[in-house]
Amino acid sequence: MSDTIERIKCLIIGSGPAGYTAAIYAARADLKPIMYTGMEPGGQLTTTTEVDNFPGYPEGIDGPTMMVQLQQQAERFGTEVRIGMVTSVDLSDEVGGIHKVTVDNTTQIEAETVIISTGATAKYLGLESEQRLRGGGVSACAVCDGFFYKGQDVAIVGGGDTAAEEASYLANICTSVTMLVRRDEMRASKAMQHRVNSIKNIDIRYNTEVEEVLGEQVVEGLRMVNNQTGEKEEIEITGLFVAIGHKPNTDIFKGQIDMDDTGYIITEGKSTKTNKPGVFASGDVQDKEYRQAVTAAGTGCMAALDAERYLASVETAVEA
Repeated sequence: MSDTIERIKCLIIGSGPAGYTAAIYAARADLKPIMYTGMEPGGQLTTTTEVDNFPGYPEGIDGPTMMVQLQQQAERFGTEVRIGMVTSVDLSDEVGGIHKVTVDNTTQIEAETVIISTGATAKYLGLESEQRLRGGGVSACAVCDGFFYKGQDVAIVGGGDTAAEEASYLANICTSVTMLVRRDEMRASKAMQHRVNSIKNIDIRYNTEVEEVLGEQVVEGLRMVNNQTGEKEEIEITGLFVAIGHKPNTDIFKGQIDMDDTGYIITEGKSTKTNKPGVFASGDVQDKEYRQAVTAAGTGCMAALDAERYLASVETAVEA
């Protein structure tokens, strides 16, 4: 453990659209933010080949390039971006208190405000072929990437509300959607089940799992297996969407930050305030509904503004 403890005004944990937007606003407010990138600098967008739905890019942009540009913009205003992983936190319960953070199990930081932007990690099936073709036709976000498969045949894996919603979305733009449900029934609400059952170009396969995603550089097909009969079948598709959930990256905050039963951080009203004074949460770490780059960026802006106002209120209280 390092003997030197650094004291800063604003610490940003995580480097996706939420974190970088928070950094831009915090830096412009002279909070001199320091960001630790985490294990996946740039967040989930670094695994996305094309981003066509973020405002300001009329020709679209690839995810990694967009994140590099966001980093450059944050650094232009004075954000210090550091490669490192926050490994433990000790968050103060007091207004005006100091939050203690350890990075890579060695470096200690004391921060007056903390913005948590650690995001969420999409759950995948764990198949080698699936991982190899991520970005080549395998996606965990139909709303993000479905447009690229307009007029094509695709498949989606999952049986919950998210899978049903994404299957409905894909059915509007794709020729056909094969929906693979692992059990003999869907977990989705009855309303969502009725919706997908009523859409003619959605073919629901119950008791069915993916055995292998076919294709070398891009998705060309799918081998699926009935987990009751063992019968296998291959179909031709160009896109596979995995909709089996996300896991928020909040493990190090458990026991200190209020979360829901799935680990998403609970924020106060329409703000980014957590139950700890001076600690704010933005992006997918507190949003399980939208999970878009643009909404993450919006809450990053909110978190920086909330942090700025919090520090101003603390300073005013001290002066009084």
